[in-house]
Amino acid sequence: MAPVKNGRYLFNEVPTGFPEPGKTTIYDDSQTIDPDTVPLNGGFLVKVLVLSVDPYLRGKMRDASVKSYSPPFYIGEPLYNYGIGVVVRSENSAFKPGDHLYGIFNFQHYVIENDPKKFKVIENKEGLPWSVYVGVCGMPGETAAYGWKEFAHPKKGEVAFVTAGAGPVGATVIQLAKADGLKVIASAGSDEKVAFLSSIGADVAFNYKTVNTRKVLEKEGPINIYWDNVGGETLEAALDFAEKHARFIECGMISSYNTTTPYHVKNLMKIVSQELTINGFIVGSIRHKYEDDFYATFPKRVASGEIKYKEHPVRGLENAGQAIVDVQSGRNFGKSVIIVADE
Repeated sequence: MAPVKNGRYLFNEVPTGFPEPGKTTIYDDSQTIDPDTVPLNGGFLVKVLVLSVDPYLRGKMRDASVKSYSPPFYIGEPLYNYGIGVVVRSENSAFKPGDHLYGIFNFQHYVIENDPKKFKVIENKEGLPWSVYVGVCGMPGETAAYGWKEFAHPKKGEVAFVTAGAGPVGATVIQLAKADGLKVIASAGSDEKVAFLSSIGADVAFNYKTVNTRKVLEKEGPINIYWDNVGGETLEAALDFAEKHARFIECGMISSYNTTTPYHVKNLMKIVSQELTINGFIVGSIRHKYEDDFYATFPKRVASGEIKYKEHPVRGLENAGQAIVDVQSGRNFGKSVIIVADE
């Protein structure tokens, strides 16, 4: 096979607000690779098929000296995130050509890896699209399932409020809450997304851009469980309409990711007066408790239609920058996935 371009999507500079394609991130196709002859040195060559775009990537676009729970991207180096790739060649007994691997991949067409412990072979007996394994059957689905099991403690008839309900985490949480017999209030940022929330079972779905969140919670609450993906004013509203002993599951706060002046919640005393339980979590910290059961059961639930999902596919690695911006601004509808290559 003749050498082919091995395009990469690189981190170029630290943004001050929303990342800008062509400035914050750039596509570089100057490198080439011959998949048939490139030395593997005991490793394995993977053709990247699908990459995930998730809100937390914005936090990695920072000065490398700033500490955080997630390592930073480095200027001049490829972005990286969860993905699915297929093994092309292997000199490692752990994997053979044709194996589909799930794990963290650089944003590039071909990668040579050496550590099999970083990847999981996906058998996909259910015949799901590979992109599903970076969405509802991947990290976002894990986040919803593990966080709900660990922190929700649901009781039939309680009320849950889920923000960013049209995203892969929120949409999965809505369905888990309904399966547990809860009344679900859910918000999203467009009427089209609101219709999707209703279609997956939300009892009360509303567009937070056109409907006052406080009025909805006043009418439909008080709430017993709050799944927070946005923070800011919505968190403040949830605190005001929380029932005694409500559980707040802090999964993300995207309202503050792209601003230097985040909204400051003013009613934190509600945590005391309502005797609330607040749990923030990172999915990797509790993965070991639930991972085996998730992969044994969740793909089957998705394949059967019990758990529904929606994807926002973006074809072409060169379009990764716009996909990232769209997720940060809410212009995507469903799980954002980059289709890097067909098999």
